[in-house]
Amino acid sequence: MTRSMVLTVDEVGADPERLDVLSLQLREELLATDAEDVARLRAGDAPPGTRGLDLVAAGGLVVTVASTLGSVSQIVETVRRWLGRGGDSGGRTVEMSLGDNHLKLSGGSHEEQERLVRAFVEAAVTAPD
Repeated sequence: MTRSMVLTVDEVGADPERLDVLSLQLREELLATDAEDVARLRAGDAPPGTRGLDLVAAGGLVVTVASTLGSVSQIVETVRRWLGRGGDSGGRTVEMSLGDNHLKLSGGSHEEQERLVRAFVEAAVTAPD
């Protein structure tokens, strides 16, 4: 069974274009995992008279992932590695939601992140749909 995980990339002081660049970088890395799909988060229909079919949410991604411990863990670990390579990015964060479970990662200690990630993954995988 697959589920949709919503990811939102943010960075202090970033404009929508910067958030778009960051989320597309993260998307490329997530596509290398066993995620079934990684799409930009849609924010609604484009205004009448414009060429766009719909709007995308700046910094937002939707990851279609198998509802298994290994698959969800792989996505979360990919996000952690991506955040870690951001260096002193001035406050980069990624929020993840899978069902009723939410996790916000930033530059916290490795031990703190490990504890939060473990709790998120276990709750997300065992939660009923």
